[in-house]
Amino acid sequence: MNDDDRGERAHSDWVGQPHPADEPEPITQAEAAAEELKSEDHPLGKPGRRFDRYSPFMVGLTATAGALVTLGTVRFVLAAREVLLLLVAGLFLAIGMEPLISWLVRHRVRRGWAVTLVVVVGLAAVAGFLAAAVPPLIDQGRALVDHAPDQLHRLQDQYPPVRSLAQRFRLDEKLQHGLDSLGGGAGTGGALASGVMGAGKMVFGAISATVIVAVLTIYFSATFPMLRAGIYRLFPHERRPRAILIGDAIFAKVGGYVLGNLLISAITAVLTFVWLAVFDVPFALLLAVLVAVLDLIPLVGSTVAGIIITVVALTVSLPVSLATLGFFLVLRVVEDYLLVPPIMGRTVQVPGLVTVVATLLGGALLGVIGALLAIPAAAAILLLVQELLFPRLDQPRPARTAR
Repeated sequence: MNDDDRGERAHSDWVGQPHPADEPEPITQAEAAAEELKSEDHPLGKPGRRFDRYSPFMVGLTATAGALVTLGTVRFVLAAREVLLLLVAGLFLAIGMEPLISWLVRHRVRRGWAVTLVVVVGLAAVAGFLAAAVPPLIDQGRALVDHAPDQLHRLQDQYPPVRSLAQRFRLDEKLQHGLDSLGGGAGTGGALASGVMGAGKMVFGAISATVIVAVLTIYFSATFPMLRAGIYRLFPHERRPRAILIGDAIFAKVGGYVLGNLLISAITAVLTFVWLAVFDVPFALLLAVLVAVLDLIPLVGSTVAGIIITVVALTVSLPVSLATLGFFLVLRVVEDYLLVPPIMGRTVQVPGLVTVVATLLGGALLGVIGALLAIPAAAAILLLVQELLFPRLDQPRPARTAR
């Protein structure tokens, strides 16, 4: 077989037809050589020799490309911040669902059916809660907005310290301004319509974000094994086993934290609702849902929820308010020492100072999602530091010999 015949065989039937008869000789020779490189194991040929990464040209090219990539990445993250937050939230929930899905798979349930079962049960629970709780939540929310000024005046009449604080910080004006911004106390039809439109946009945005996160969570959960394998494929061959061990440990920490945090928040909300209903504190269901949402935020959330509900309980009586404050203190002890150890176990081990700093930084950078991600992210970073950085720093360096 001559070079022309081999060049014809190497030339793809789907590219550059018709094949030119007067093709340059160097290209014909290269196509003949390409035909010889093909094999069953490597239909596109074996990879060639690597470039010299330490040559002046490659060093300069790498530095320039690195600067451009860094600049482009920063601009991309800033421009697509909201979309990236939705992606992170979907991946975060998918990792949280992974322990349940993997448990079902280990008990001989196909992954597709396991994902479907977990998603259906989760959606059914959410739908059932919304169907049962949304009507009273709307009624209690409307009542809270309508009677908020009266409740504040009542507190001022009953407790002189509250009156002095209200006058000092102008709580009446700030409360009325907040109600006007919601459209509840607008004096004109235009302001009311503006408030309704603003509320409509917020509801539409929340529903859209929820649907997007739900779809992303299902997609990430269904393809998680391939996603995991793709991530580990990026590591070099000699480092891949170690990366698998550390990566799976991080996934386990995040998954355990998500499931445990959701379960603890639900238990806290139920206990809060029972306490408020027993003492006839107004807006019991609304406040219990608020506790469930805020308790997802480490440290800060439960503290804020306790302060808010203690103030609301003050509208019943001072003894009930003090008892509610004591209830939240006891509930915090129960959560930290009775609920967290058996539910989360040793999944997430983060010192208290690191927890506070990580939560504050996460909330300042990414809002509520950042605060939720702060603890598992801090746990992952600590794990990487303990497994990679500390052993390297602890190794003594060989002494330099004098020349």
